[in-house]
Amino acid sequence: MNDPNGLIQWNGQVHLFYQYNPNGPFDGAKHWGHAVSDDLLHWKHWPIALAPSPGGPDGEGCWSGSAVDQAGVPTLVYTGIDPQVVCLATSHDGLVTWNKDPANPVIAGPPPEIGSRAGGDFRDPFVWRDSGAWQMVMGTKIEGLGGAILRFRSDDLRHWEYAGVLLQGNSAEREPFSTGTVWECPNFFQLDGQHILIFSVQSQTHGLLYPVYYAGEFQAGRFAPRMQRILVYGSSFYAPQVMRLNDGRTVMWGWLQEQRRQAATQAAGWAGAMSLPMALTWLPEGVLGIAPVEELKRLRRQHWHLENVDLALGVSSLLRDVQGDSLEIEATFEPTAGAEFGIRLRSSPDGAEQTRVVYRGRQGGRQTCLVVEREQSSMSTDVDREPQQAPLALDARGQVCLHIFLDRSVLEVFANGYTCLASRIYPARPDSLGLELFGGAGSTTIKSLDVWKIDSI
Repeated sequence: MNDPNGLIQWNGQVHLFYQYNPNGPFDGAKHWGHAVSDDLLHWKHWPIALAPSPGGPDGEGCWSGSAVDQAGVPTLVYTGIDPQVVCLATSHDGLVTWNKDPANPVIAGPPPEIGSRAGGDFRDPFVWRDSGAWQMVMGTKIEGLGGAILRFRSDDLRHWEYAGVLLQGNSAEREPFSTGTVWECPNFFQLDGQHILIFSVQSQTHGLLYPVYYAGEFQAGRFAPRMQRILVYGSSFYAPQVMRLNDGRTVMWGWLQEQRRQAATQAAGWAGAMSLPMALTWLPEGVLGIAPVEELKRLRRQHWHLENVDLALGVSSLLRDVQGDSLEIEATFEPTAGAEFGIRLRSSPDGAEQTRVVYRGRQGGRQTCLVVEREQSSMSTDVDREPQQAPLALDARGQVCLHIFLDRSVLEVFANGYTCLASRIYPARPDSLGLELFGGAGSTTIKSLDVWKIDSI
């Protein structure tokens, strides 16, 4: 599985579709898998929603898209390939089965002025209702310039008018991050008075990079971003999709890519996972807040608690009784200037296998950052063990607040309310279950630390 698609709440249930190859844990002709939940936590598999129709506009695959309520009719808007076009499908039996529209493709490709330079990249429709009409954004590229997000409008979802370029990239741009050569999986929505554009960056030379967001104003058909940031750090999280729940919350899921070789994936029998559901807010600091949804607290089981402990240089045995490969950790640290500290998890008794979540304070010219060190994460040689890093400043109280979810091979770290780093680790030893605290340079006080074993969904 890969990209989350078609997020929609229908009769109180959340429907999450996703890119899926039913033939095995490898890239292949994409279908739309379908999962349904009453509580954002526990999911039931429903029948495959979309499959390629030989000879049709989606004959080579049903790629990513979104879902809308069209006057009481649930409607999927998705990418058919090859070539990349926009297709529709509707359901009349409560989202169980789907009928492809005879008008497909409803958009046969990008407008001529873009299409001649798009290299065939035109995908991932994200659709919403605004100002009495349907609005859509699409991901593409303009050769020689960079990625682009295109905007369209329609009165009926079947006849679309091109409304221009919403945002254009520059492939030569390197600061604050590289914007690559192709943009895909766009999301465009309002949040607490801000217009937010999320998309995923792909590079012709380096493959899938990361999701980013731009925040600003959208007036008279023009988007004027004021700031831009990487949405989630690490090399695993990609292609997120956002939805608005009936209770008003904005939530997001992303695809967690494998970071092991194909042979290891094939041996495991599966590839790809969905991230935790994340709640998005706009913070007073002028950045996008990212946090795990409150519902996840229902999975908490056995609990350990510490507070007001000085973490000296070296390894602490305070958590020697805590073992597990599925844990939730909430910790607040108060470091001195330049201090280094962290949490060691999935550690074998002899330390040969371990993953370290490290905060490094400012020293010399080094900026403060959060790092997931994976050099010893696995004894296997078939996995990526490069460290993963995100910039992270102390909060207004001079503290670092970490909220960590460990789920066997998945590690999702939320920090100070707005930084998220997602990674994959693959310990090979069955006894790699230990959890420890450690300190480095400087000194750090653990203001509070809570650890829970978490239940299966």
